[in-house]
Amino acid sequence: MRVVVAADGVRGDTLAARLRHEDADVRAVVAASAPAAAALDAMAAPEAAELLAELARADLLIVEGRAATLTAELVAACDRLSVRIVPLCARTSDRRLAASLGLAAHDPDAPAAELLASPPSSLPVEPTRGRVITVWGAQGAPGRTTLAIEIACALSSADHRVALVDADSHAPSLALATGLADEGPGFAAACRQAERGTLTVAELSRIASTLADVDVLTGLNRPGRWPELSHARVLAALEACRGWVDDTVVDTAASLERDEEIVSDLVDGPRRNAATLAAVEAADVVLAVVAADPVGVSRFVRNWPELRAAAGTAPVRVVVNKIRAGALGVDARGQVRRTLERYTGVTDVSFVPWDARGTDAALLAARPIAHVAPRSAVPTAVRRLVAESLAPRRAAEAATRHSLRRLARSA
Repeated sequence: MRVVVAADGVRGDTLAARLRHEDADVRAVVAASAPAAAALDAMAAPEAAELLAELARADLLIVEGRAATLTAELVAACDRLSVRIVPLCARTSDRRLAASLGLAAHDPDAPAAELLASPPSSLPVEPTRGRVITVWGAQGAPGRTTLAIEIACALSSADHRVALVDADSHAPSLALATGLADEGPGFAAACRQAERGTLTVAELSRIASTLADVDVLTGLNRPGRWPELSHARVLAALEACRGWVDDTVVDTAASLERDEEIVSDLVDGPRRNAATLAAVEAADVVLAVVAADPVGVSRFVRNWPELRAAAGTAPVRVVVNKIRAGALGVDARGQVRRTLERYTGVTDVSFVPWDARGTDAALLAARPIAHVAPRSAVPTAVRRLVAESLAPRRAAEAATRHSLRRLARSA
C-alpha cells in the first residue's frame, strides 16, 4: 500500500518507520499542514504541486487530525484522487471534527496495522453533544464578561475544548477585554451561516479567534448591527456549537424585556433583546451574576422572575460577584445570602471576592485574570465554582485521588 504521512517533527519519522515495518510503501513524510495547504492552493509553491502529484499516486493519507490540518478542501481533493484519509486525533473535539467530515478517527498511538486496515462499510459516529453555559446578570456591570472569560479559562484543558461567545447585543466587550481584534466576523457570521444551514464545525474553527486554549467568537463591532442576532439565528448557532466544543460559554446583555413584542406589529420583526433571550433559552446551565452591593442585589431581585421564566427548566446557579465588606458592612456574605433567600428563594449561592489589583492588571494587559494574576482570589473562586457546579465529575475524581494519596501516606 502506498502511503503519504503528514505529521510534524519526530512523530512523522517514527510513524513512517512503523508503517514500513508493516510492509507499507511510504512515499513521502511531510508537515501536518502541508496537504491542507496544497489542497487549498496547489500553485502556492512547487512543493505543493509535488505533494498533490504524490497524493495522486498514493492509496492512503495519514494526517494529524485538527482544524488546521483536516479541512473540507483536503477531503474533497482526496475524494477526487481516490485517496483514503486516516486522521490521528488525540482530543475529543478533533474526533468530532473528523466525524463531521465523514472520517473515522484513530488514536495517534494506534498500531500501524490498524491504520493500514480497510475501514468497515459504515463508520460509527460518536454521539456527542456539548453544553451551553449562559452567563447573565442584571444592569449595572455586575461582572458578566469578566466571569464568562474566567469560567471559560477554568473549564478549558487539553482534553476539554471550550468556546467563548459574545452574544451581547447592547454593549459587546469580549474582544476589548481579551485583546482580540473585532474586525472579524465572529458570532454574527456564525449566526448568518446558521440561518442558511452552512455552519459546520470546520467553519466555526475558521471564523473563531484564539485565546490560549479557548476558541472565541467575538461580538458585534458596532452595537447598531444588533438585528443580525435574531432569536432563530442565535439558537441555530448555539446548536451548531454543541457539536464543535465540549462547553460553550455565552456572554449576554442584561435586558430580558419583551416590550418590543407589544409595541411592534411585525410578528417576526427584529428584537433588541432576542439574542439574550435565545441564549438563556438554549442554556443547559445559567449562571446568574449578582453585583455585591445594595443596588446590584436590588436589580437582580427585580429581574429574577423574568430570568426564571426565560430559563425554563434549565438550572440557574447564582454567583455573587465583587463581594466585599466595604459595600455591605459586617458579614457581607451572610447579608446577601439571607436577602436572596427571602426575596427569590435561592439558597445555593457562590461567591467571588473583589480583587481590584488582579482585575486592573487583567484590564491593562487585555488578558484573563487567570493569565496575568493566577493567584488572584478571582480565578481561585471561579475554579472552585467550576469544580463544584460545572464539572462535578472531574471534582469527584480529584477528591478520590486526594483521598487515595492520604491513605497511601498513612499506610
